[in-house]
Amino acid sequence: MRLLIDVGNTAVKVATEYRGQITLTTEESIPWQDISEVLIAQVGKNDDLAPILENAKAHDVPYFYAHVTATLGDLVCAYPEYQNLGIDRWLTVVASHYLFPETACLIVDSGTATKIDVLCASGQHQGGWILPGLDMMIDSLVANTQRVFSDAQTQFDTTLGKNTPNAVKNAALSATVALAQRAFDDMQQSSKAQPIQLVFAGGYGELIQQHLDCSGIYFDDLVMQGLVFWRKYHQNA
Repeated sequence: MRLLIDVGNTAVKVATEYRGQITLTTEESIPWQDISEVLIAQVGKNDDLAPILENAKAHDVPYFYAHVTATLGDLVCAYPEYQNLGIDRWLTVVASHYLFPETACLIVDSGTATKIDVLCASGQHQGGWILPGLDMMIDSLVANTQRVFSDAQTQFDTTLGKNTPNAVKNAALSATVALAQRAFDDMQQSSKAQPIQLVFAGGYGELIQQHLDCSGIYFDDLVMQGLVFWRKYHQNA
């Protein structure tokens, strides 16, 4: 059994993986006696990771930090300086490529930031876009303007706002959906009628899916799945 750790910008997710089955868990519930190794995807610093690593050391369990490489199996990174690509983005691309082989994928991962990545059916990562996540857009606007405000009760939508919180939240969502739609339209034009798999992830992934294309697939563990594939193909390199 493996322990998978996704250290995001605002939270740490922990899961176990056994025979391909990924199960989200908590730090308190980790079955250390059954863990053979720990795989870590770390974007930012987070003190919550330290006690987990201390437990791994105490149980003599090795741990490995996932990192970006120019290639992984038949997957090719778009960045010439591949070290500059965030490991969270890379793992969502890795997971999408191996979950949907020989299929072009549009990946929309929306949390603290929203990341949009394009992947060819051949396994060539085309690159992507990063923009502030919905909450970050709103917080930045409210913090830097007068008489513009939002609230926790107002729901996101893409309609025209008829009060200030609606106008703020709906604009943030509309801008995000429009950028993802632009990527999808560009892919359709260049894919020569090949199918495109939409892949959604992150805390706001399902919301964007609802407003972009409900035929896509949402994963709450896409980075975790990417960790498993990364380990498999990195070991075999």
